[in-house]
Amino acid sequence: MRAFNAELSKLFSLPGIWLAFFIGAIAPAVVTALDCIAVKEDIIAGVSTRLSEVGYIGLGFGVQGVIILGVLAVSSEYLTESSESGGGNQITTSLTAVSSRLHFLLAKACAVTVISILLCIVAIMTTVTATHLILGEYAPAFEWSRLIGAVCYWTFTALLAFGITVLTKNGIIPLTVLIINSSFVSFSFLLSRVTKLAFYLPDRAGVDMFMLTSDKFHTPFIGGIVMFAWVVVLFIVAAIVFHRRDVAS
Repeated sequence: MRAFNAELSKLFSLPGIWLAFFIGAIAPAVVTALDCIAVKEDIIAGVSTRLSEVGYIGLGFGVQGVIILGVLAVSSEYLTESSESGGGNQITTSLTAVSSRLHFLLAKACAVTVISILLCIVAIMTTVTATHLILGEYAPAFEWSRLIGAVCYWTFTALLAFGITVLTKNGIIPLTVLIINSSFVSFSFLLSRVTKLAFYLPDRAGVDMFMLTSDKFHTPFIGGIVMFAWVVVLFIVAAIVFHRRDVAS
């Protein structure tokens, strides 16, 4: 518990974490508001075919906030400290305080999980509020099962970002790839046009937990199982690599 509290404290002390909070909490509401404005006339006329997606698109975009969270949680450990602190890395200090590397990773992963869940709950609140303010009586009813799916999607995505950063020891690669994949061009979506195996990639399976897309492949439960399996496998690999790695290298 002490290690968990320490990891929470370290996360909240990072300047970049506030960008993650801003994107995670505000971006979904902004995207939802713009989407609602764009389709409001069609919804009122009863000709919109996207009513079931209103709000959830914003939640899909807001996942970038927890991607930043997961990456920062690990990459910050490898930043060089000031000369007054000895010029070393935070990871050396962290492992001195927590002798077990597995315990250290678990504590950090738990901190990322808790913050991701809370951040997604805030995003849901801002998204639902924006939807009702703009659409009023035409606002769709949000399904609890799909909202829970969105929370799982955010949490699993944060942990995937966390695990990839443990392997790379650098935040640039996972941050760039994951941000681009979740906003501009979804590589798994493009691959799904070529092979059905792409539907088993983590982000593609995870979306099925809360989005009702025309090319939906998995049930929400199966999509969650697939994404969770990716998280477990990646964490195991990351833990093994981290256990064997020379931290000073």
